[in-house]
Amino acid sequence: MENKNLQRELSIGEILTQTFNLYSRNFVQYLIPFLAAGILTGLVTIAVKSAIVIPAAPLHPTSQQLLAWFPTYLIATVTSLLLSGIVSWIANSITTGITIKFTSDILEKGQANLHTSFNFTLPKLLSLLAASIITGILIVLGFIALVVPGVILALMFSLVYPAIMLEGTGVLGSLSRSRVLVSNRWLKTFGLLLLLAIIVYAINGVFVFVAFILFSGPLGVVGPLISSILTALITPIFAIAITLYYYSMKARTAPPLPPPPSAQTF
Repeated sequence: MENKNLQRELSIGEILTQTFNLYSRNFVQYLIPFLAAGILTGLVTIAVKSAIVIPAAPLHPTSQQLLAWFPTYLIATVTSLLLSGIVSWIANSITTGITIKFTSDILEKGQANLHTSFNFTLPKLLSLLAASIITGILIVLGFIALVVPGVILALMFSLVYPAIMLEGTGVLGSLSRSRVLVSNRWLKTFGLLLLLAIIVYAINGVFVFVAFILFSGPLGVVGPLISSILTALITPIFAIAITLYYYSMKARTAPPLPPPPSAQTF
């Protein structure tokens, strides 16, 4: 992608095409951070499941047995999900930030470096995590309200991460910046995110099915690890596309360039 393309709005088709072009040309570099995060998440999930035993419900329990079992079950389940979720959340935030910076450097400089992208992301990690908490709470509340407000908020805050990574905005500033970038492009944003979700989940479904066939049944204790590794193959697609969409919306909302100075006559 040439720099001149950063100065115009791209269609959904162009964004998807250039996303897959960037991913295919830099497959290994994009895969490495997500693969590392996937392996880490999978290993943590396995360790948590091994360390925290979730008690099975007693057969034909009395009310007293059920009351004794349920608190233990609830605490073990919540603790297991919480520990695995925190590791996954942090790892995903880091890998998404790395991908956004890596993609941005390719688009603007023609080359990128994973080590540079990693070092650039770490100081912004707290902002990324805080922004994801705020947007997550608002979106969930929106869905609880009437569903539609949740969808609107999800679209409105879809470019929060690129705003933090590439413009250096704070947490609240990134929310406002994302809203400005996607304004008047609600249907386009919805269409892009919907297509990305279909693509990612469809490919992930194929991977899970193939893994199930190859292992001739449930994956057992190594299931979370294999699932995380397979997911790492497709997760970069979303972050690359969002970065391209950020540049597209930035070009759309940027003020027009001043006309060249007229030639002076003597």
